[in-house]
Amino acid sequence: MNSKLEVQGLSYSYHSMDGETEALSNISFQVEEGEFLAVVGPSGCGKSTLLSILCGLLVPEEGSVLIDGEPVKGGSPKIGYMLQRDHLFEWRDVFSNACLGLEIRGQMDREHREKAERLFKTYGLLPFKNKKPSELSGGMRQRAALIRTLALDPDILLLDEPFSALDYQTRLAVCDDISSIIRENRKTAVLVTHDLAEAVSAADRVLILTRRPGRIKTVLPITFAEPSLSPLERRSAPEFSGYFNQVWKTLENREVSHE
Repeated sequence: MNSKLEVQGLSYSYHSMDGETEALSNISFQVEEGEFLAVVGPSGCGKSTLLSILCGLLVPEEGSVLIDGEPVKGGSPKIGYMLQRDHLFEWRDVFSNACLGLEIRGQMDREHREKAERLFKTYGLLPFKNKKPSELSGGMRQRAALIRTLALDPDILLLDEPFSALDYQTRLAVCDDISSIIRENRKTAVLVTHDLAEAVSAADRVLILTRRPGRIKTVLPITFAEPSLSPLERRSAPEFSGYFNQVWKTLENREVSHE
């Protein structure tokens, strides 16, 4: 049985007039159906490059990306991408922002519109559907951005530091909120983050990359005695500090060889 997402021997370099910069080297991993994988590593180790390859924006120099056993070629409708900022357009109301992807795909029929409205109702944004983005809090804007992605019904969500623009308190709440929404919708997710606590609190496994060029140093399974804990609740669980310290020490250990 194939994994939902499979990465095989991925390598990528950036080329310029000044020469070649190797970003990723021999990356291989799998993500199972409904799994939440977090990717952490030092700045500049290729985390965002990895997401760009997974969604088909970049073509790897070596290796392949498979979804349901099929190669990813260009943009795949099975993948939804949430960026660091919500990118809501101020001249559109919140609901039309959330339906933008449906409009682009020519899917603004009654069925898809009603589904988007159900998402708004389920996640507390229905009273704000006709508001402009500037009238919403940062957390509500990110929720609207997630609904925009979920409205397209992707199988896999790629999350590139989606909470980094928020203040710390809001970031905690929105991470808790959005992670719960992803699990409720049984989506497979890959989260790139610099926040180790965020990775441990949200993920089923944490993939740790080395310094550039990014290679996989280790993949750490995250299990809690109470599996239904939300990310915010995980932070208070006895297992949390142990996992956090393990990720931290793995990142700081520069003696490990990767050859």
